[in-house]
Amino acid sequence: MTVRTCAAVTAILVSAGCGASPSAEKPASEHPVKVQAASLKEGFGTMERLIEAAQKEGTLTVVGLPRDWANYGEIIDTFADKYDIEVKQLEPGASSRRALDAAAQLKPDVFDLSLEEAVGAAGRFAPYKVQGWLDLPDHVKDPSGAWYAAYGGYMSIGYDPRAVPAPASFADLAKPGYKVALDGDPLRSSAAFSGVMAASLQGGSPRPQQGVALFAKLKKAGQLTSTDSANTVITWDHVNAARAARNSGSWKVVIPAGAPLGVYHVQAINKAAPHPAAARLWQEFILSDEGQNLFQKGYARPARGEAMHMRGTLDAEQAASLPKAPGPPVLLTIPQTDAGKTYLKKEWAKSGG
Repeated sequence: MTVRTCAAVTAILVSAGCGASPSAEKPASEHPVKVQAASLKEGFGTMERLIEAAQKEGTLTVVGLPRDWANYGEIIDTFADKYDIEVKQLEPGASSRRALDAAAQLKPDVFDLSLEEAVGAAGRFAPYKVQGWLDLPDHVKDPSGAWYAAYGGYMSIGYDPRAVPAPASFADLAKPGYKVALDGDPLRSSAAFSGVMAASLQGGSPRPQQGVALFAKLKKAGQLTSTDSANTVITWDHVNAARAARNSGSWKVVIPAGAPLGVYHVQAINKAAPHPAAARLWQEFILSDEGQNLFQKGYARPARGEAMHMRGTLDAEQAASLPKAPGPPVLLTIPQTDAGKTYLKKEWAKSGG
């Protein structure tokens, strides 16, 4: 990681007899550390002092980070080795909702959340703006620094090219030969829900009834199955791309041109973090060039990717290996997400489930 020194300067007047004279500027190293600060400059002055404060705490507690998701295994191990800090990994399979609901019990330092969950719980986070703050697009960060995206992806179709041709659209999945699986139950799984919503896109807008109707048609034709017996799986592109990398020639990935549904995963610091300096160091690390390239190594798309590309710090070879995106992602608004969930709750069991 690049270490940058941000000097915090304070002018001090010292009384001497009847008058006062200015002292020399106080160096950042003399300022007291504020582990609850909202920026590196405000709380620590330099990365060295943040690292020192985090190492004194000695531990970082994370929740809901599967090691095989977006390369989190390597990211966690790299952080732990780089800074000599123990990372406690609690409930790797926990959903965003579960992570928040169990926070009082599990006491995590940081969260990795869906946008809708982060927005609803913003008051529970400690605002902190990382050094790469200005590189993050405005629409994927809270203005106060309560939460901000670290990586994202597109909903995709993974398929076995030995069994079926490359689908050009979600509608193609209704053709003979496709045995299709969602990545879970769309009433419980965020990935599966997003798969239905991707299939519902028309002209960039979601029409939940269209998505549910497709999967009802697949079910009726006996083409909707489990991931174990499917030759086609609908899930995030980094999941399908990782499978393709493990199974060269027997798995490929496509993001349909008419349905570029995207999502960002956002980060936040627990306001009650037991290790506040380590939490801030973690955020600096995963939003650094090194951390962002590690996400990309797991086929996720770095939130700072565009700025890094312009500076030449993005791993270009790895970027070229990502599934080709047909254009900018369609990001569902919270009202659109809520409307989709309401519709599926009413219709999925009788139509698609």
